[in-house]
Formats: sequence, C-alpha cells, structure tokens
Amino acid sequence: MAKNNFYFPLIIVIGLFFTSCTLRDADTSDQILKSYEIAFTQSSIVIDGKLNEGAWKSVPPVDDFQFPWWTEGKKEKTKAKLLWDDRYLYVSFVCKDSHIWAEHTDRDSPVYKDDCVEIFTSPNPDNLMDYFNIEMNVKGISLDFQHPEGPGSKVSWDPDIRIATSIVGTLNDDSDTDSLWTLEVAIPFAAFSHVAKNTPPKPGDDWRLNLHRLGGQTNFQYSQWNPSKSDKVLFHAPEFFGRVTFVK
Repeated sequence: MAKNNFYFPLIIVIGLFFTSCTLRDADTSDQILKSYEIAFTQSSIVIDGKLNEGAWKSVPPVDDFQFPWWTEGKKEKTKAKLLWDDRYLYVSFVCKDSHIWAEHTDRDSPVYKDDCVEIFTSPNPDNLMDYFNIEMNVKGISLDFQHPEGPGSKVSWDPDIRIATSIVGTLNDDSDTDSLWTLEVAIPFAAFSHVAKNTPPKPGDDWRLNLHRLGGQTNFQYSQWNPSKSDKVLFHAPEFFGRVTFVK
C-alpha cells in the first residue's frame, strides 16, 4: 500500500511535466504563425519612400501589428507590405507617429533607439536558426547582421540594400504633433544566396519572416507582425517568425 501511494503522486508529476512540454511546443507550432503571400511585380519599383507605384497600391498589407509587451501610451499603427521580383525583396512600412525622432547616422549604430522598423528573416525554413536582421531608422540608416547559429551568434553582414524614407511632420521636434513616416527598402536576394534554397526564390517557396517596429524619443513602443510568446521583449525568436510564400 505504501508503495502504491509513492507511485501515484510520481505519475501525476510526470504527467504534468509532459503536459507542460506539450503546451510549450504548441506555442511554437506552425498553427499559430501568421502567413502572407508575397506578390511578384513585373513593374519597376522606385525606392523613394513614396509608394506611388500601382504594385504597392494593389497588394494587401500584412495583418495589424500586435503590442505583446504594451504597458502604457498610445498604440501607433503600422502598415507593412511586401513585393518581389527576380532581384529584390521589397518591403514598405507606413508608421503612424505623433513624434518622429531619429539621431543615428552610421551604419550598424543602435538605430533601434530611434523610430525604427525591422525585418528578421530565415530564408531557409529547414535551418530556421540561421537568420538575418535588418533594422532601419527614419533617416534610412540600417543595422544588419547574420545569426548563423541562432540568437547569441552574430557575424558581420552588409547587404547592398536601398532605403528611402519620407516624413509627414517634423523630425526631432516634439513640440508639435507629427502624422506619419514611410520607409521603403529593396533587399537583394543575392545577399541570402549562401543560406537560401533558391536565389531568387522559386514561386511557392516559403521563408520565415517577422516585421517589427520600435523606438523613438517619445511614446516608446514595441510592436510586431507575428507576436513572440515571451514575457519580456524578444525579437530574436526565429520560432515565432511568420511564414511568407512567394507567389507569381
């Protein structure tokens, strides 16, 4: 009888352990990931921060950005879109912003302290932990690295990206109220050729990708397309990157 009483609570503990593992695994399953189809464009995209091309106007934005670590302040909206052609991945951001701020002017400087948007991507879903980050402030200055062995690893990576921004408001003047800022970037697929399965992608190829926004002098907020399931601010979380599919 004493032996049975010992094993019964042990079985419960083991059961709780595996239940906990199952729930944690479910949090990173594909079922919770957002998805987006990146449309192919045959028309040329001029990187000028204006988004005047018909291709930009015809494609839907990604879903609303989420604020998983919000505590206070105004949740300012972000509208992002993606396109591709045989050479480039194009990404645009339109950021509502009452107080637009950016100070950093050197590449790989901490632009995340400014009003900033970010693209994190794993171009080979079979090797999810080999990912890249491109972080860009409202001045069009970027910070970019490769993380070949996941978070904590970092190697130099300076893709030949083209960035342009535009502002409706005044930069670095919090005495007035601004409206929004726009950022447009072209990222060459060649920059991912040492990791991606196909360069450029083939129609139907999937990449894992997430989009983030943060920073600013006033009303500092964190938001992202596919929310990370973390109690603390965590953008370097490839398991929570959404899925994008290249369509043609």
